Formats: sequence, structure tokens, C-alpha cells
Amino acid sequence: MEITYASPSLNELVEEDSTMRTTTRPLKIIPLQHPSTTSSSSSPSVSTPASLFLKWTSKLQRMTWIDWLDLFLPCSRWIRTYKWREYLQIDVMAGVTIGIMLVPQEDSGFVPLFIYAIFGSSRQLAVGPVALVSLLVSNVLSGIVDSSDTELYTEMAILLALMVGILECTMGLLRLGWLIRFISHSVISGFTTASAIVIALSQAKYFLGYDIERSSKIVPLVKSIIQGADGFLWPPFVMGSIILAILLVMKHLGKSRKYLRFLRAAGPLTGVVLGTAIVKVFNPSSISLVGGIPQGLPKFSIPKEFGYATSLIPTAFLITGVAILESVGIAKALAAKNGYELDSNQELFGLGVANIFGSFFSAYPSTGSFSRSAVSHESGAKTGLAGVVTGIVMGCALLFLTPLFKYIPQCALAAIVISAVMGLVDFEEAIFLWRVDKKDFLLWIITSTTTLFLGIEIGVLIGVGVSLAFVIHESANPHIAVLGRLPGTTVYRNTQQYPEAYTYNGIVIVRIDSPIYFANISYIKDRLREYETDVDKCSRRGPEVERIYFVILELSPVTYIDSSAVQALKDLHQEYKMRDIQIAISNPNRDVLLTLSRSGVVEMIGKEWYFVRVHDAVQVCLQHVQSLKGTPRSTDDPVLNEKPSFLQRVLKQRADDDSSIAQLESGFFRSPVSEDSNPQLEPLLSRKA
Repeated sequence: MEITYASPSLNELVEEDSTMRTTTRPLKIIPLQHPSTTSSSSSPSVSTPASLFLKWTSKLQRMTWIDWLDLFLPCSRWIRTYKWREYLQIDVMAGVTIGIMLVPQEDSGFVPLFIYAIFGSSRQLAVGPVALVSLLVSNVLSGIVDSSDTELYTEMAILLALMVGILECTMGLLRLGWLIRFISHSVISGFTTASAIVIALSQAKYFLGYDIERSSKIVPLVKSIIQGADGFLWPPFVMGSIILAILLVMKHLGKSRKYLRFLRAAGPLTGVVLGTAIVKVFNPSSISLVGGIPQGLPKFSIPKEFGYATSLIPTAFLITGVAILESVGIAKALAAKNGYELDSNQELFGLGVANIFGSFFSAYPSTGSFSRSAVSHESGAKTGLAGVVTGIVMGCALLFLTPLFKYIPQCALAAIVISAVMGLVDFEEAIFLWRVDKKDFLLWIITSTTTLFLGIEIGVLIGVGVSLAFVIHESANPHIAVLGRLPGTTVYRNTQQYPEAYTYNGIVIVRIDSPIYFANISYIKDRLREYETDVDKCSRRGPEVERIYFVILELSPVTYIDSSAVQALKDLHQEYKMRDIQIAISNPNRDVLLTLSRSGVVEMIGKEWYFVRVHDAVQVCLQHVQSLKGTPRSTDDPVLNEKPSFLQRVLKQRADDDSSIAQLESGFFRSPVSEDSNPQLEPLLSRKA
């Protein structure tokens, strides 16, 4: 489509100098291709069942045998790239340390270790029994069955593990891992910091020598520590403090000196050996020990008592939710610290398979342990081989070494946990968030505070809820920018970001930087009404008019528009029409344009008011503003009676810079004509110096 534009070109100025006749130069505007409403099914951007099936089958055809192997056995990813000389020693030491910590849990975490190492995606997560899940299982089962009936109680716990595993596997197969994306980095950081503090305090009983209340909240822990101060014992405190100091020194040397990095992995094992040796030599009665452990591996058995499955369904969902929030939260934090991406769907599937297989070997629900995962990370574990080693250590210990584990002091294990979780207390992240984004800082504060005072599971839920509230607020109040033209170009940018950009009288150009839907359309309409009057007039060009005649909507960032927004656009068009304002649409994508066409908005506004570029829309609108202004075009206009000396200077400039006529029109040159020319006839030239 060609539209005649009133601004004379350079060649016309030369011609007018000899003939004194006025001509107009046609400007070519790129036509916008309007999609047919009947061809939407063939559009590649529209997802139909047939197109989704074809896309899925083509993806399957492109998969190689390695892709299939990675899909069913995620462990093959790290096996193929395993650096034996660099990783083996570290993974073995980390696995041995976690194994020693897990042996006192007896056989409940034995089988899930091997299964998760094969199917899980986290390389540092240590799965097994955790206090929170154990507490949930105990509270629920005690209300259903008498705890004195040990056999039924155990069978129901095993059945619960099977149900939790099925739920987690189903979520992984249905690709519901995207739900975990709403656990933001700020939530993860605040959660891990608060959890590390709570877990460190919960280990204090082994240092102090007296029992404290089991809780995931900081207030009961601190209150219990203070109330039991009369039972303080020096021997466990001294031993635990010495082992903790040794661990911190070894960790520091391992991090600061490359040739001593083996010390970081060897630290926890050194603490266990040292503590056990002290106990064997001095045999202090005031230091609590791990004690006797039943010998033998768990036997295969099929879960029973399916008659109770219905009553366990709510608990299974609750444990699944808690396991996902805690386990995946820890896994994401460790993945970020170790520089790799976590596959959320694979993580759900891996946890589910681990619980299903565990239920056939007398294990109750397992998930990622915060304390053991922290030890795994601090020990330098690189791959899932550490989990395999942990399982081997547990198997050997349960078969042959249970007498040795009897003398491991609890304060040594507590020192290992405290040393590990200290590395997860991340106040530096809070300082960074304060500098970068105050909302993320507020989210960090809310998550960490609620986790400390209300518990781990509630803290994460509140953190995710507030994070979603922020997302909803941002979506309902999207960024909207008034665009102006950058001098010397045909580029239009945010006038707040580029103060030198100028606008045109009678025209407002607005860019909407989000999808348009029912939640934000009212906000967008309100902002558009504001822009009619609240626009900076000091940087405006073009014909002198008193009000807005055209509103150009730049829709390139808009990926989606719903029916509510369509109806609002119709109402807005009618409202503008009553005030003699025309809407112009610039660069909508195919899906948005198809929605507008199907709803009749294209015909209502007029196809001639849809443009590929903002600049095209501005040119057309300027012509209409010029005609509304009614400025006569005669040979007396200064533009048409320029002195030859000016033409010579412009031609010389053109020869020197090899510039095009389009560059001159876009305002690239700053010439003396700006002092005498009529800005109403030259709205596309750069502004005066």
C-alpha cells in the first residue's frame, strides 16, 4: 500500500529550485498480512491435538539411543562424563560419611538410596527418613491404629510409602514439575538459611548433654534449651566443640588450598573416627552413643493392609506435598550452588520410584534430608555415586559392622551436621537482594522469618504464596511505556529510558509489555486514558494541535489476548470514537491478530489502521493530523524557497557521507534549514539544536 506524504524529498527540493513546482513523494508502507480466520488450524503456532501429536512423534523419531538411555536412566548422564581421577575420592568420602550418619536409622533408608541414585536428577541430595515426615506418619497412624499393635502400625507405614511413591511418580510422568518453578530463588535462599539455623539448634542437645524439645520452630527450641540449662554436661560439649573446630579448619584449608582439597571431604570421616577413638579409650559415661543396631538387610515383602488405603489418601497427599517442598527446595538450592540445572519432572519421578521400591523392603516414606544433603554438599559430592557408596556402606554395616557403630558419639555426628548447615546460612544473598531487587529481599525476609517461627513446611508454603502474589500483582499491573522517536532514526523507544526521544503532537504511542487478559485490561485502559492528557509536551514535534487524535498501540510484546480484553478493546474503541480519537495497531503477532480478526475488532477499527512498524503508523497519523490542522501548502512556504547555497551544502554533505535520502528524512543531518523550515511540514526531521 502506498500513502502520499507531504514532506518533500531532497531530489524534489532540487527540482523545485529550477521549476518552482510542488510535488509530493509517495512513501511505501509495509503492508500487514492479515491471517485468514478459516486457516487457523494449519497455523504452526496454534496447538491442536493433531499438531501436538505430530510434534511429539517427530521428537521421538529424532531421539537417539543415548537420549532414550538418559530418559529412563538419568544416572547415565553423569556416568558418561564422570572424571574418575577428580571425582572418585571425593564421592567415596562423601558417601562413607553419609552412610555412617544413616546407619543409626537402621534399614528404613537402605533401598531408596540405590534407586534414587539411578533415577534421581540431583547429585547431592541424600534421601532417606527425615524428622518432619516421620512426625507426620506418627501423628496420622496413631489416630488410626493403636501404637501397641506394632505389626499393623508398621504395615500401614509401608503402605503409606507405596502410596506416596505412586503419587510422586504420577506427577513426574504427567510433567507437573513446572509447579516447582514457583519456588523462586529468593524463597529457596530464605528457606535454606532458616532451616539451617533450626537444624543446627536441634543438634545442640548432643553438645549440651540434655534433651530438648523436637520441633521445626525456633521458639520452642530456644525455650527448651534455656529451660534445661541445669542439665548441662561439659564432656559432650568439649568433645563436640573440638570436633566442630577440626571440621571447620579442614573445610577452610580444603577450600583455600587446592592441594589440600581432599581435607574437605575427609573432615566428617575424621570427626567420626576421632570421636569413636576417644570413646573407646576414655569411655566417658556422660557422652551419649549411637548404641546397638539390629543386624541384617531388609527382606522383600509386598505391602499389605490395602483396606486402610482410603483413610490414608489425605495423609499421602500431605506427605507428598511436604516432601516435594522440602526435598525439591533443597535439591534446587544445591543444584544452584554446584552449577547445574535440576530436572523437576525427573526429580519427582526419582523420588517416587525410590519410595515404591522402598515399600517392598519395609521402608516408610523417604525424601531428601536437609542435614545429610548439606553434609553431602560440604563433603564435595559431585555425582550420584556418593549415594551408591552410602548404600554400600549401610549394607556392609548392617551385615558385618554393627558392633563398631555402637561406639560412635552422638556429639560427633551433631558436629558434622552443624558444620555442614553453617555453609547454607546465606546472609550475603539477602544483602545482594537488597541492592538488586527490594521485592526479592522482602520475599527472602518473609520466607526465612516464617520458616524460623512457624516451621519448615509452613514457611515454604507462605514463601511460595507471597511469591505468587507478587507474580499476580506484576501481571495485573503490567509495564506500559510511552514511546518516542530517537533522533536520526526510525526507532521508537521508552521516553523515560531515552529522554532524548521525542513525540508528535496529536499522537500518543503506547507499548504494552505483557499479555492482555481479564486481570489487567482495566489497568491498561486507565493508563491509556491518563496518557491522553499526561504527556510531556516540551519534546513534541509536528503540527500544533491541542489534543490527541491518534493512539498507536505497539503490540509486539503482547503474546496473548483473551475474550475479556477483546471486549474491553471494543468498548475503548467506541469511547475513543465518541471523542474523535482513532486507534492504530502496530505489529501484533499472528495469534493476537487472529483473535482480533475472529472477534471483529479488526473490521471495527479498520484494516487500514494495522501496521507492521510503529514508524509506518506514525507517518499515516501525521498526514491525518496535518490535514486536520489544515495548513496550506503553497510555493510561499519556506521549505519550498530555500536558497541554492543550502542545497549545495546539503549535496556536499551527501557526497561526503554517502548518505541516503531516507537518512535525511529520519533526521540524521542537522542542517541550517531547521532555523527557517516549517516544523508542520517537516515532522520527521530531527528537532532543533
